[in-house]
Amino acid sequence: MDKIRKEFPVTRKSIYANTAVYGPLYDSLIDWRQEHDLDFLLHGSEMREKSLRILSDTRKTVGKFFNCKRENVALISNFSTGLNTLLEGLHPKKKILLLENDYPSVNWSFENRNFDITYLQPSSALEEEIEATIAATKIDVLALSLVQWLDGFLIDLAFIKKLKTIYPNLIIIADGTQFCGSRAFDFATSGIDVLGASAYKWLLAGYGNGFMLFSDQVKEVFELSTIGFNAANGDFDKRDSIRFAKKFEPGHLSCLNFGSLKFSMDFLQNIGMDKISEHNRLLSEKAKREFNSLGLLEDGIMERKAHSTIFNIKANTNIFNKLLDNDVLCAQRGDGIRLSFHFYNTEKEVDAIVRILKTAL
Repeated sequence: MDKIRKEFPVTRKSIYANTAVYGPLYDSLIDWRQEHDLDFLLHGSEMREKSLRILSDTRKTVGKFFNCKRENVALISNFSTGLNTLLEGLHPKKKILLLENDYPSVNWSFENRNFDITYLQPSSALEEEIEATIAATKIDVLALSLVQWLDGFLIDLAFIKKLKTIYPNLIIIADGTQFCGSRAFDFATSGIDVLGASAYKWLLAGYGNGFMLFSDQVKEVFELSTIGFNAANGDFDKRDSIRFAKKFEPGHLSCLNFGSLKFSMDFLQNIGMDKISEHNRLLSEKAKREFNSLGLLEDGIMERKAHSTIFNIKANTNIFNKLLDNDVLCAQRGDGIRLSFHFYNTEKEVDAIVRILKTAL
């Protein structure tokens, strides 16, 4: 990973423990983006065919990256827009199960439409509570983030798969913004019906791009009225035969932004998602062990078998400023400090953060 780490200039001046806020840009992506814009500068409208090809190739790459049918991939500017478009097609009488304090764009999108909502508080026994709630209440839709934004709580993916097997009519909607790109993932076998994500964090693709993946079942549940000329691929004759995923693409898309997404997915694939998954697993286990030794993690996190690479430690503003003074980039979230690690981070950096914390506690 040392050679790859050199691609990220921000790691030369700081310990970058802030991917949960923004995935840093890197040298080879910037080179591609500059070459792309130079082509537009020199060739103008002659770039149209190339632009359409970039978008088509991006859709194909997203499908391959997550093992989803290409025709079930939608390119979106961000997760929030995609989810709101989706929910416009959901019957208002559906019963929804959400998690308390989940990312606002998840919960607000349902709450603003007055669905019948039940909430669960994330706990060490969350999966059991989800299953018990669904068994006792006729829940139509379970919607949640695979990784919770505040503290990195990771849902058990094997549980999601089992849950879908037990309740095949349950629609499972997942926000993967704090998950996708941090580890390998197979959508087709996951049990998830809708996976959406903004790609500017763990997928390292910059702002303005994301995607939604759909199971075939979704098309029978949601009735979308969104339409536009781009959704019909600029063909008047296709107005009445627009496929489900294309209804999320009514207008023109940025080939710079989505080309960046394709470039970054290829970049991650070239590194190897298995290698990234393993590296991040080791980082997670070390950080969890070290932060717990300082008494900085909640009991509910320690009781879980697996965790993401996002941690919210019990620490105040003085400690936050101490970390910043020592060139550790992180964020204040809730009542603590959120530290998040990706494959360009090292175990030595975790050790360095621990040493700083010991001097500040």
